[in-house]
Amino acid sequence: MTPTSTLSPPLALTMGDPGGIGPELTVKAWRALRESGPAFFLAGAPAFMEALDAPVAAIAAPRDAQDAFSTALPVLPIASPVEAQAGVSSPAHAAAVIESIEQAVEFTFNGEAAGVVTNPIQKSSLLAAGFGFPGHTEFLGELTKKAPMPAGRLRSAVMMLAGPALRTVPVTVHLSVREAVAALTPNRIVETGLIVAEALRFEFGIEAPRLVVSGLNPHAGEGGALGAEDELIIAPAVDELRAAGVDARGPLSADTLFHEEARKNYDAALCMLHDQALIPAKTLGFHDAVNVTLGLPIVRTSPDHGAALDIAGKDVARPDSLIAAIRLAAELAARRTGS
Repeated sequence: MTPTSTLSPPLALTMGDPGGIGPELTVKAWRALRESGPAFFLAGAPAFMEALDAPVAAIAAPRDAQDAFSTALPVLPIASPVEAQAGVSSPAHAAAVIESIEQAVEFTFNGEAAGVVTNPIQKSSLLAAGFGFPGHTEFLGELTKKAPMPAGRLRSAVMMLAGPALRTVPVTVHLSVREAVAALTPNRIVETGLIVAEALRFEFGIEAPRLVVSGLNPHAGEGGALGAEDELIIAPAVDELRAAGVDARGPLSADTLFHEEARKNYDAALCMLHDQALIPAKTLGFHDAVNVTLGLPIVRTSPDHGAALDIAGKDVARPDSLIAAIRLAAELAARRTGS
């Protein structure tokens, strides 16, 4: 029986690094969702996926995924060859990895897919092959920059880690700590906060979102004694967010933001550094947190982990985060379209 939740366009799932855990997680996610949905198709190589002992349906168009999904994993072939050994990543994989992402985005642009769910990439292999972006978030921002945003919405690729207990957003992402501090400006914080507030309203269905903004330094600078950035950069940004109508508080000491009682008082936490946001998010929900890219004209989610080359091919990788990413992508897409 075709799942009722597959009646809208399917989601487009990217291949990720073929030497990582993405391929086996894709099969496990399909097995978990094939009866209930949401339906998805993989932009990848049918023969490569068949080698994982999964029933595969090579499809000609995304719409074919609907009928195939309950009995086989739908795979829409890419042109680049896919050859890989589990646990081994190589720059030779780059062409296929990039084509899979580009294809998934294109199908979402033209309405044939409801959103994009990306499997983990191995950034070092892509960079060695000449890839010009530090990660998925930045690449997706480039791929989508010419597509129109929904009316009245701001554009800027913003990473959110969304789990059952916590949503965090790093204002600076794939930068060293030194580079991140240098890149931190009131405008960057304000732009990020506005996009997060919009997404919480329109995609997450929170009518009056509440944001907290972490400090950069210990104890949010301790009145300037432990650094001036909190008073000179972060506090003015919080004031500007409030002036724009956003319920924002901060800068607050990051070491007291994430315990259970504190989390009841906000819907998302803006953090100044990558690890400041990702450590609490992954600690509280490693197996079910989802990486969401806000501020794009399309829906994009991803599991919150990497390619995990050390366990690839051993059938021990858990699909929980990928399944959560697929389900959340379907929910966000439905809210965007009002369906």
